[in-house]
Amino acid sequence: MDEAWIALRLTLKVAGVATAINVVLGVGVAYLFARKHFFGKNVGDAILTLPMVMPPTVLGYYLLVLLGKNGPIGYFLKKYFDINLIFTWQGAVIAASIVSFPLVFKAARAAFESLEPQYEQAARVLGVSNIAIFFRVTLPLAWRGILAGVLLSFARSAGEFGATLMVAGSIPGKTQTLSIAVYEAVQAGQDEMANFLVLLTSVVCMTVLLVSGKLAPGRVASGVHDHG
Repeated sequence: MDEAWIALRLTLKVAGVATAINVVLGVGVAYLFARKHFFGKNVGDAILTLPMVMPPTVLGYYLLVLLGKNGPIGYFLKKYFDINLIFTWQGAVIAASIVSFPLVFKAARAAFESLEPQYEQAARVLGVSNIAIFFRVTLPLAWRGILAGVLLSFARSAGEFGATLMVAGSIPGKTQTLSIAVYEAVQAGQDEMANFLVLLTSVVCMTVLLVSGKLAPGRVASGVHDHG
């Protein structure tokens, strides 16, 4: 069972780092899309949401093309920094973060768009800077919706299989996450191990879903009014 716990630790590590990346990028981009009007906004929204509907294996293939030693990004990183992302846990992080990014982006954007504008307008009248308004007014009011998306992103990252397998492979102790370990156990006929891994994965994902359910969109609006 040691392999199962190693896979769990790696899964939590990959999902945690991927989620942290999505918190920074997802919330920032969501705020931009919620507050600004610019040319190509709908196209940009579609591109950012594409990983949600694209088959993970197709996304994994694109990442292989980009991050491989002959790809534009992979070649640049290898030549100038001696960095290889293929078959590494960092590659698994990239795959998981891209697959789960739309969950943070969509939830955060919806949370920002649901806020009453008078709170931000009142802060501007008082001479508060835009950055201060974001951190002291907008973010505290939208935190429920954002956190719900973050938790779902974590669960999606933890359960990612297709893109992760293609980019990071299945190296025990290095890139073999829980979902990949389940696949390998089934392929090897290790039913006891597979059952334990499935139970472990289900507990982790169910816990995250139960917590995120407490922060459903319906509660976001009430949270805004309560805060106000």
